Amino acid sequence: MNLKRAPRSGRQLPNAPRPVRIVDAHHHIWRQADLAWLQGPMQPRIFGPYEAIRRDYPIEEYLADIEPCSVERSVYVQTNWPPGGELEEAAWVQQVADRHGFPHAFVGYADLQSDSLAATLDAMGCHRGLRGIRQQLHWHDNPAYRFAPQPALMNEADWRRGLRAVADRGLLFELQVFTSQMADAARLAGAFGDLTFVLLHAGMLEDHSEHGWATWREGMRRLADCPNVVVKLSGLGTFIHRCDAAAWSPVIRETVAMFGAGRCLFGSNFPIEKLWTGYGAIVDAVVGALDDCTADERDGIFFANAVRTYRL
Repeated sequence: MNLKRAPRSGRQLPNAPRPVRIVDAHHHIWRQADLAWLQGPMQPRIFGPYEAIRRDYPIEEYLADIEPCSVERSVYVQTNWPPGGELEEAAWVQQVADRHGFPHAFVGYADLQSDSLAATLDAMGCHRGLRGIRQQLHWHDNPAYRFAPQPALMNEADWRRGLRAVADRGLLFELQVFTSQMADAARLAGAFGDLTFVLLHAGMLEDHSEHGWATWREGMRRLADCPNVVVKLSGLGTFIHRCDAAAWSPVIRETVAMFGAGRCLFGSNFPIEKLWTGYGAIVDAVVGALDDCTADERDGIFFANAVRTYRL
């Protein structure tokens, strides 16, 4: 990729052919009855109003959504079942995979501070599709964006002991943080050099002011300096609530420039992104932002990097 060219955020991106093969490295499926957050009154969330997805989103619908886009394999990411439901979630996702052939791998949930963590990881590891763990760490001054109970959970000694248990089992860790947490996250990655961290949603840029861009770039460079961190080009509509190729392009292009094409993976974040767009529009927006990449680099981002990272 030509790193000298500046991101072209101010114009419509050119049309480009879609990839001939895709791994969707970040999607969800669910049954509404399993998820308390999809029931009862809607709550403020980073992705805005979500009435349209307060229902079942089964694998059959996901397969219909991806059908025009040459998606050959996929990775399911946990969906915050109520506490204690993580083993049931893992078993259900594996059953879906066994029945339908999708997803090909999954990322489960575990509380890394739990006294029963080792037993949970071992029980979850009985499912052949398990590849990693996500415990969401993102914390923000804005309560509507806040998920973790405190910003520095990753620095707690007992939490890090839990992360060591994840690493010792050959699993990866899905890292979800805001820019204010990236310095700590980079130190965490440095302390666990034998563990692969997958940074979610291109670092979750939520502040598009000049200061916001500067702090995002600084944090992303710190993480890019850690060779055991890879990054998903996913969730790019989370804060703007639309699929906007011109708005997404600078985030994608700068992320690829910092991390290198070999450490970037495509993810749809469906059905969250389905709130405002179709699957093909996401693919097209990402393709358009990669026009400086070689054909091999684009194939890596859309397919080969995820195959390697998730052992597909």
